[in-house]
Amino acid sequence: MPSKSSARLAALTIAAVCSAASTVVLTSPAHADTVRIHDIQGTTRISPYANQQVTAVPGIVTAVRTYGSTRGFWMQDANPDDNPATSEGVFVFTSSTPTVAVGDSVTVTGTVSEYVPGGATSGNQSVTEITKPTVTVVSKGNPVPAPVVIDAKSVPAAYAPAGDPAAKGSVNGLTLEPTKYALDYYESLEGMNVQIADARVVTATNPYSELWVTVKPDENRSTRGGTVYGSYDSQNTGRLQIESLGSTADFPVANVGDTLAGTTTGPMDFNSYGGYTIVANQLGTLKSGGLKRETTTKQSPGELSVATYNVENLDPSDATFDEHAAAIVHNLQSPDIVSLEEIQDNNGAVDDGTVDASATVGKLIDAIVKAGGPKYDWRSIDPVNDQDGGEPGGNIRQVFLFNAERVSFTDRPGGDSTTAVGVTKVNGNKAALTVSPGRINPASDAWKNSRKPLAGEFVFRGRTVMVIANHFASKGGDQALTAQYQPPTRSSEVQRHRQAAEVNSFVKDILKVEKNADVVVLGDMNDFEFSDTAKILEGDGELWSAIKSLPKNERYTYDYQGNLQVLDQILISPAIKRGGNFDYDSVHVNAEFHDQTSDHDPQVLRFHP
Repeated sequence: MPSKSSARLAALTIAAVCSAASTVVLTSPAHADTVRIHDIQGTTRISPYANQQVTAVPGIVTAVRTYGSTRGFWMQDANPDDNPATSEGVFVFTSSTPTVAVGDSVTVTGTVSEYVPGGATSGNQSVTEITKPTVTVVSKGNPVPAPVVIDAKSVPAAYAPAGDPAAKGSVNGLTLEPTKYALDYYESLEGMNVQIADARVVTATNPYSELWVTVKPDENRSTRGGTVYGSYDSQNTGRLQIESLGSTADFPVANVGDTLAGTTTGPMDFNSYGGYTIVANQLGTLKSGGLKRETTTKQSPGELSVATYNVENLDPSDATFDEHAAAIVHNLQSPDIVSLEEIQDNNGAVDDGTVDASATVGKLIDAIVKAGGPKYDWRSIDPVNDQDGGEPGGNIRQVFLFNAERVSFTDRPGGDSTTAVGVTKVNGNKAALTVSPGRINPASDAWKNSRKPLAGEFVFRGRTVMVIANHFASKGGDQALTAQYQPPTRSSEVQRHRQAAEVNSFVKDILKVEKNADVVVLGDMNDFEFSDTAKILEGDGELWSAIKSLPKNERYTYDYQGNLQVLDQILISPAIKRGGNFDYDSVHVNAEFHDQTSDHDPQVLRFHP
């Protein structure tokens, strides 16, 4: 993720922002016919004064930002109009450290600009600002306008209007309807002093000292206190990002399910790292929800336990091996087979042509033994250097760990980075892989700059089980849920659809040979259980995503901007699903916690082959 200070430099504005402010102290107030903040903000997302000079705009300073590349201050009109669609606050971008103080009554002359966090190509909404300002302090020590209280009653249930087709789906030209749509409501408060109270925390505090809360206590609440994202059509409207206006040293270190008790107050901002954000000059007090990491049930002697775990760019230089090992041994109860995603090569991000990952895997296996787990064996296929995406030089790939005391691996030579695995018939009507391990159609454009699926043939108690480990293309490049384009474009899913079709086609080949074959398709699918990617993977009943066996408020493996969501899945063939003799567990050890070892939660399937 780029640094926050560089984001402003990369962003574009409709009008250029370049000069510092000049300040004149104590002069006469503005005339009554002066353009006011609500005139500048207008009733749409784009100011009617964009790119125009405004003179002596009056306001009370409500907050001052003295750090980073977005230095300036917020001011608010002490005499609001009666139109709920027009904001009474605005940010004044000074570029250098502003000399005003909270409570100053000021007038500002400058250029109205529309700043797009993340740049125009991001699709983000813009922030109306006054740039290149001349600031005049009229008086000091004035009361700050009372904050607007945001709560469950004030935020509409509908998320956003449909964008204007004539404007490529943009909502910028639409008149705000703050009583109808949540995004319109938040936009109508842009730059204003706002307040929330006793808000439930729905993300762990991130490394940038930010967290997400919800002002809707009961909105799609998970069993552990988060907010579940279960549909494209039903957004979680109560979510807001919180950051501190002051020092981050005292920012609360929270987990999901905690509460930001009391009041949190500050101006409403919009940024590229989360959309609508309260920049808090007063933070509530963190109240712990007591969240604990989960432990799954140990498999019985007759059950095969298969898990998927994204270990987040693991290489030998990382300090997380013991934590990953503890999770596998204790929280996952030492599964018989573990599909690992994001195993890097032996020197990590050093881009020198190294592709071997034996040191990385060996270090993890040793840590598992040290933690009291089995001495796992493993299989994988090294990728072609820098052809599988991920961190440049890292050469991430999927790896099978397996407990050889419980399950055996059927080795068939010939599998390499460019050879496609196929399906053949053995013993009359049994399916077998032509190479094991092998990669599914690695030459296909579906896998360009992405991980190729790893297929392996295992035997448990005399029964063959085909396991296919995946790591589909990421969601990078998709427009944000808060984008100016509604509904936002999900451009990244095009490649995942092709990938899902490739995997489904391969499973069809297995089932054509052996209709009752036990097939497990698992990994980081980078898409939701209700997505078209999942539907393509499932096909015409060849596979079924077993996370759908869980109640809806327990279906999640990842937390993004306060939306608990499914990215990691285990799909099963009809023979496994048919008897219903399986258990599925999303083991929550990472996504909800600030001290996470990975950003993904592992998944475990237990079944009787």
